[in-house]
Amino acid sequence: MDYTGAGTVRTRGEAEMLLKNGSFYYEKRLVSGDLRVTGETIAAFSPQTAGGLVPLANEEVLELGGAAVIPAFLDIHTHGAVGVDVNAASAEDFEKLARFFARQGTGSFLCSILTDTEEQTERAIQAFLDWRKLPHAGADLLGIHLEGPFLSPKHKGAMPESLLRTPDYDLIARYQEKAEGHIRYITLAPELPGAIELIPKLRALGIVTALGHSDADYRTTEQAIFAGARAATHTGNAMRAFDRHEPAIFGAVLASEEVYCEMISDGLHLHSGSICLYLQAKGLDRAIAITDSIMAAGLPDGEYMLGVNAVVVKDGDARLKHGDARAGSTLTMARAFRNLRKFTGRPTAELVPLLSENAARLLGEDKRIGNLTPGKRADLLILKDDEIHRVMLRGAFCNFD
Repeated sequence: MDYTGAGTVRTRGEAEMLLKNGSFYYEKRLVSGDLRVTGETIAAFSPQTAGGLVPLANEEVLELGGAAVIPAFLDIHTHGAVGVDVNAASAEDFEKLARFFARQGTGSFLCSILTDTEEQTERAIQAFLDWRKLPHAGADLLGIHLEGPFLSPKHKGAMPESLLRTPDYDLIARYQEKAEGHIRYITLAPELPGAIELIPKLRALGIVTALGHSDADYRTTEQAIFAGARAATHTGNAMRAFDRHEPAIFGAVLASEEVYCEMISDGLHLHSGSICLYLQAKGLDRAIAITDSIMAAGLPDGEYMLGVNAVVVKDGDARLKHGDARAGSTLTMARAFRNLRKFTGRPTAELVPLLSENAARLLGEDKRIGNLTPGKRADLLILKDDEIHRVMLRGAFCNFD
């Protein structure tokens, strides 16, 4: 499924379409039935046990022959793909990403800005705003994720240490004003001075706080969760490890019933057994599959950039050129889906929340996207032999020719 071209998506028609005799993700399971799309919206669903839906006059009917239909994916943590680095992207680059991600089954995403200078961060924010003025095809860019700059030097990963800083409300308020309210998500280390006090202020700005790149102990993490932190960034990576005497941030986020845990399911950042452990600890409603992809996703091994960092990709594994830390991934959501099936042995219906529903709920987007309930946007994937066969976004099938 990896695809290096921009792709095209036809303009949706206003006519209704009936997807007939499919196996649709509905109320946490796959249910045989029919689904009607009107314009950009899922208009109706009827299970076969209730008689299905009768085609309307002049309605286009697509016979699915029992194929599974699931919601399009939602990736809340990506730094780029197909030669595009979010920190350096133009508006046109963001559109290139949107079309590539659509090919991978992603219907919506956040662009993740790596810790950078104020000037470069604001430049990336402006590029996002410029993208919003373009005609769009492909995945919907919902907003911005700031990964930093309030992170621990001890667990900086690919973050440039010289640009890390202590929590500063005024800085984020300026960024949010610049972004016209479109910063949706931020990663911070809760042990930094003023970090816990900052969390409710971020929430008031419309920003969801994730904990990560952190050396926090268990108690500090609990305090951050109580203050309103709702997620953990790439859980188990770039954070203090679990110890039986001091479970630390890693143990606290796994133990919490409130926190969503991001997972990079590439087989490199996490062992398959770790992913199974996360699902046992969090359940299927508090784990979120992400890519943490960089500009090398969809491209061959070689040398690339991640923000200010030079990166070398060998055998699909991205690492800093100067140092041995991993620097994001080359993962796509389509491959994450395949890996999760392989790693966990769970059926498709159990994995759907990890790939769409949970992230939509975390961002407060669950009234619009994330499942196939009538009234939601018609972003869906038709599977064939458990692989993505067709992609529908905003009520129209994507065309990648």
